[in-house]
Amino acid sequence: MRRRLLAIAAVFTLTATACSSEIRGELRSEGDIAGLPITHFESGLKAGAPKPDLVVENVSQTEDDRLAVAAIADVSAFWSEKFPRHFGTEFQPVSKLLSYDSTSDEINVCGATTADVAMNAFYCPPEDLVAWDRGTLLPLLRERFGSMAVVTVLGHEFGHAVQYRLGDKAGINQQTSTIVKEQQADCFTGAYFRWIAEGRSQYFHVSTSEGLNQVMASLFFIRDSPGQSAAEHGAHGTAFDRTYAFQLGFETDAAKCAAIDQADVDSRITERPFDPNDAGMGDIPVNDQTLGMLQQSLDESFAGAGVQGPKIVNQGGSCPNGVSTPPASYCEDSNTVTIDMAALAALGQPIDREAELSGQESSGGGLGDFAAFAEVVSRYAQGIQVGLNVPVDNGNAGLRTACLVGAWTAAIDHDGALLRPSPGDLDEAIAELLQPRSLIAADVNGHPAVNGFARIEALRLGYFDGSGACSAEYP
Repeated sequence: MRRRLLAIAAVFTLTATACSSEIRGELRSEGDIAGLPITHFESGLKAGAPKPDLVVENVSQTEDDRLAVAAIADVSAFWSEKFPRHFGTEFQPVSKLLSYDSTSDEINVCGATTADVAMNAFYCPPEDLVAWDRGTLLPLLRERFGSMAVVTVLGHEFGHAVQYRLGDKAGINQQTSTIVKEQQADCFTGAYFRWIAEGRSQYFHVSTSEGLNQVMASLFFIRDSPGQSAAEHGAHGTAFDRTYAFQLGFETDAAKCAAIDQADVDSRITERPFDPNDAGMGDIPVNDQTLGMLQQSLDESFAGAGVQGPKIVNQGGSCPNGVSTPPASYCEDSNTVTIDMAALAALGQPIDREAELSGQESSGGGLGDFAAFAEVVSRYAQGIQVGLNVPVDNGNAGLRTACLVGAWTAAIDHDGALLRPSPGDLDEAIAELLQPRSLIAADVNGHPAVNGFARIEALRLGYFDGSGACSAEYP
């Protein structure tokens, strides 16, 4: 986040309904995921899945290659079915497949050497080749995020092979920007995962709760670093951008993905360089001063609600006479958001990207300043809703709150704001939303919505469509 000297006001409108209650600590499981039921089981390769009949150069007998080859066979079956339906021609299989170990193999393919392709998977159009690093990338993905992360990355690279076959039908030519190609490929991956989630895959099954959470986490992992421009060659997008495209494909179909063009991307992409005035390069400390600025920003932003917003007080993060959700809690009896400043400051430490990429635990454990601020915003939003007699302890409350955090983020995102989001801040919110105990997407009792897919979608809905959409979608 970055700070400015002036403030803006944005009007938030909410709708009142009746109240209910729940036991503290449970995940909320109401609703569905894009029309599919919420399911819980271990996602991955099906027991008894067929052995793929594919020729893969340099393939090994490792678990990662077994997953990768099954993923290629599976996504090939998906496109063999969908390509004629959406695009009117038969799908031609990819010509070459290559597995390599960047820690031991000497690679010279598609003009790239071992150093170029380490920790990578890619599609090479001139050779019509899909390749993957089984030495570093796939094991890291599988160990950190589960086997469906491997399927996600291979499904994405196969999406580029689909683009190569579509050409003009997907608007792809030599002038097409990298970010458009990457958004299409992420969207194609989402359409493929919908097919798996519907139970149509011979090889894999994925739950719409923990399984899709693995996918969202892997997309977060392979995001671009904050401050990169979407106009740069090689830009893949922020986690916010990449999950948007994936969810678009999951909720619609591959034809919609092929329609993604530069105008669409320009209208919504969040990847941008740091502002020259952003001295902290996206990070400010979480302390009394910045929490005071947050209080002012929230009071002005929610002024149109017509109720008294809660005061943010540094009193340990727990409510003496009510339910506590530290490090920030909304206390209805005093209309305050009580915070544990030390815990929020630790949460607000920058994400250790070097540790993340090496598969190590971050030394500080921080998720970034915006993750900390957004947790406080979520509790403030609870207070506003209580003032309007909106229920804050039912199945929709957590998602509505995440949506309101997104709406507030967009409302302060212009010149003159007292606090203004920096590049990477929305990704920090996604990092928090993917935590098992997400406070941003939790009701007043700390019950988070069960699914990372739904949490991220709620944040994005508020960001793009405003607070009115929050009360309409999550009444």
